[in-house]
Amino acid sequence: MAQLIVRNLDERLVEALKARAAAHGRSAEAEHRAILYAALHGPAAGRSLWEWLAAMPDGGGDEDFARQKDLPRDVEL
Repeated sequence: MAQLIVRNLDERLVEALKARAAAHGRSAEAEHRAILYAALHGPAAGRSLWEWLAAMPDGGGDEDFARQKDLPRDVEL
């Protein structure tokens, strides 16, 4: 298998990776592999923008985005 070296990582990112790995009961290296796999082969991999948009749940009708008629209003500063 190939190896991947990632240099110049922010220490906070490394600590977050270690914490996430501990929460999942695996090493930081195994967590890194899982993150990469999910990002590149997960349910979103290979989907077009159209497929992403089509998969979104219905957000309601146009009335949900109607302009409010009572604007502008006085603002107390």
